[in-house]
Amino acid sequence: MIEIRNIKKIFKDKVVLNGISSTFARGKVNLVIGSSGEGKSVLLKCMVGLIIPEDGEVLFDNRSFINGDNLTKTSIRKEIGMLFQGNALFDSKNVEENVMFPLDMLTKLSYTDKLDRVNFCLNRVGLRNVNKKMPDELSGGMKKRVGIARAIANNSKYLFCDEPNSGLDPKTSLLIDDLIRTITYESGLVTIIVTHDINSVVSLGDYILFIEKGIKAWEGTSDEVLHVNDGPLVDFLFVNKLIKLAKHGL
Repeated sequence: MIEIRNIKKIFKDKVVLNGISSTFARGKVNLVIGSSGEGKSVLLKCMVGLIIPEDGEVLFDNRSFINGDNLTKTSIRKEIGMLFQGNALFDSKNVEENVMFPLDMLTKLSYTDKLDRVNFCLNRVGLRNVNKKMPDELSGGMKKRVGIARAIANNSKYLFCDEPNSGLDPKTSLLIDDLIRTITYESGLVTIIVTHDINSVVSLGDYILFIEKGIKAWEGTSDEVLHVNDGPLVDFLFVNKLIKLAKHGL
């Protein structure tokens, strides 16, 4: 479980996050949604330690990631897997080296054990015999799957995904959603996804947190979101549905 309590973040004179509290359960796909500039990506960065909030607390299974000691913070960092919006694969490294990178940085495993783990993770995301391929030889969907393999390589307990379907066609987006869901349920991860993708909101949202103007404007499940009939959340869903249809010529 990840719990955030009264997170507040200010940039210059602008309050970007204002007193956001929520709980993200283990074995669930948790979504953070909202329009651009409303604070959802800032919240994610606060949760993974890239940004320090002015006030509030982030607890990973009751361990403080903000006020804990260095040993606690280091332990939590080793348990976090991150799938970046732009994949963030190293162009100069092949697939095998990319997935092995967190194992090189965070473990003392032998090369043989690391390679076994890399192959396990690549198989887990449906990629075989691609170890020596370079990122520029991969499709967008394959890059995402390599990113997921790298994010879970170190037996992560917490998986953070920033716009995992960005730049993907609808069919590939569904495949990535299904992969994240399956890995979350089977491995019992705490998965948190920042997304604009309406299909993801409807199909993945075991829990959905909607942020507007830096505050928690709504929370619920994918079933409940379908029955919201007014307010900013409906506007957000409607506008993003139109954008999605326009992008794909529908």
